[in-house]
Amino acid sequence: MTALKTALLRQIRAQGPMTVADYMTQCLLHPQHGYYATRDPLGVAGDFTTAPEISQMFGEVLGLLMAQVWLDQGAPAPFTLAELGPGRGTLMADALRATARVPGFHAACTLHLVEASAPLRAAQAERLGAFAPEWHDMADTLPDQPLFLIANEFFDALPIRQFLRQGAGWAERMIGVDGDALAFGLSPPAPLAALAHRLDDTQDGQIVETCAPARPIVAALSARIAAHGGFALIVDYGDWRSRGETLQALRGHRFDDPLAHPGDADLTAHVDFEALALAACPLRATPLTPQGVLLERLGITLRAQALARTLSSPALDQHLAAHRRLTHAREMGHLFKALGLYPADAPAPPGFDA
Repeated sequence: MTALKTALLRQIRAQGPMTVADYMTQCLLHPQHGYYATRDPLGVAGDFTTAPEISQMFGEVLGLLMAQVWLDQGAPAPFTLAELGPGRGTLMADALRATARVPGFHAACTLHLVEASAPLRAAQAERLGAFAPEWHDMADTLPDQPLFLIANEFFDALPIRQFLRQGAGWAERMIGVDGDALAFGLSPPAPLAALAHRLDDTQDGQIVETCAPARPIVAALSARIAAHGGFALIVDYGDWRSRGETLQALRGHRFDDPLAHPGDADLTAHVDFEALALAACPLRATPLTPQGVLLERLGITLRAQALARTLSSPALDQHLAAHRRLTHAREMGHLFKALGLYPADAPAPPGFDA
């Protein structure tokens, strides 16, 4: 039994059941036993692999997208180049390498990273130290200037609450105790004004997930972009509107029971992109676009072909497999989606419309 599980059992016995959001917060961010506070979770030795770790092409293509949007908005200087949850810094390192020859881009940018994990901050410093990054605990402390931001697999790790429809009311899914195990249960059903609109597209027994922390984050980013210009690119797995239970745990690159190993497994849930777009008002939102479609429109296949000319097996086979994994509909290409947020008076970013 993990130390955090022991602590959670003690807390629930003393205070009563906790929400899924409170459980996720403890599991991921507990200062002594939280998942992100104690490890680098990425790669073969970790629990999962993100797109930037699969291939350099992902960060390169998205970096060039950011640079093109910057140029289309008049190349403002200075500007903030930021990432939410930068992992090991791989995506940003690839983006900066790809944009090195964009005239004025590096000279105008100041690099800012929003990261809560001390182990990951150390990895980011190693990769990005030459660009003198500034770290932030929260997005609302980013500078008040033009903001060009990437958030790849950031919002899926924010704590969610789960509500089960029962008639015209909603019972919240809670976490309690069953002997020496954690167990799911339900609160008594009650009407919820925040979910009144979901009575039209759900039935009894269906679950709707909400993510309250996402709204102030998006609002803080949007306020800066609306006031000063810029662009936010969000890439994550999910869909336009939350429907059904999506909470999952990953441990050792395998799915795990979300209640089995608190603090020792990654917890995520699908992103509700509609909620993000609504929170971004008055910014415009691009069409929600599958990751594979966006990458293809931005030229990832041409980049893959150029890199392939310098490779031979087995490196060539790995390279081709990485391209397929990022873009193919049966792999990450359709499950992951991209949403762009930009000022109403700015040109639409490339790649989101055919």
